[in-house]
Amino acid sequence: MADNPWSDTRTQEEICTVLEQRLGQLHARQRLAIEESTEQIFGGGINFFHPENWYSMQSVMRFVLKLSGLYSRGCKNTELVEVRHNEIKLRGLPPRFEGFTVLHISDMHVDMNPGPMQRLIEHLPELKYDVCVLTGDFRGQTFGPFAAALAGLAQVRSHLNGPVFGVLGNHDTIRMVPGLERMGIRMLLNESASIERGDQRIHLAGIDDAHYYRADNIEKAASQIPRDEFSILLSHTPEIFYRAALAGFRLLLSGHTHGGQVCLPRSIPITLDSALPRHMGSGPWKHNSMVGYTSAGVGSSIVAVRFNCRPEITMHHLHAE
Repeated sequence: MADNPWSDTRTQEEICTVLEQRLGQLHARQRLAIEESTEQIFGGGINFFHPENWYSMQSVMRFVLKLSGLYSRGCKNTELVEVRHNEIKLRGLPPRFEGFTVLHISDMHVDMNPGPMQRLIEHLPELKYDVCVLTGDFRGQTFGPFAAALAGLAQVRSHLNGPVFGVLGNHDTIRMVPGLERMGIRMLLNESASIERGDQRIHLAGIDDAHYYRADNIEKAASQIPRDEFSILLSHTPEIFYRAALAGFRLLLSGHTHGGQVCLPRSIPITLDSALPRHMGSGPWKHNSMVGYTSAGVGSSIVAVRFNCRPEITMHHLHAE
């Protein structure tokens, strides 16, 4: 079997050196240390209990679903990836960006969702967009190897056009960053970038994971953006909506919730695994003057099933208010 080109055989110290050059010593070493504390069932992060790390829970869920006869249907539902179009009216959008389109992909969990990844790839050639954003959770597990996730993501990346930006999720290790950027994904880790059209521009900022790792720094991400200029924030989780609005962002794009993944009829989520109002758990919403969108994601987590909650990729079409 051929070696996986996305395997990284460098030592921890060598990885630290690479990340320090990219992110600075403090962020790199803090993030790696925080990751180690979240690898247990009970550990760090906002949530004391980490169900993703409990293999017994995954086995029990599969067993119950198989016993009920729902497992096969739930697996098939994960491949029903739909393309959603979200027309957004935004205050302060520069005229040259009228109709600007953002392709939003979230929560792929690439290595545990081969079927949905294939459906995603099949959709991509038919889509026309100006920029693509990936709002985290590239890996299936929250710890352990990540070469398979990078290899699968590289296949997806080869079908994406134009600039691609991303942020990390709570399933992603910061050790993935060099590989992600090597395949042409500009990672925004409490950073921002400008997109220009003629003499006008908008700003795209991204924060590190705010759910488990609490490595987010909205103030730093916004520090290079003039207060009166239009800006979009990428965050894996929408639960930082309050601070994002206060920082002056006009649009917040996020994921993490999977829309509930296992929902009651009419897509009513049983749980969202996020500290936020339930109406922000999936789809478009608004907080004060900031517009938000929470993607239900492409992949599935813990157990690869979905009920009453279709996986999605989203085309956001921006219009001036």
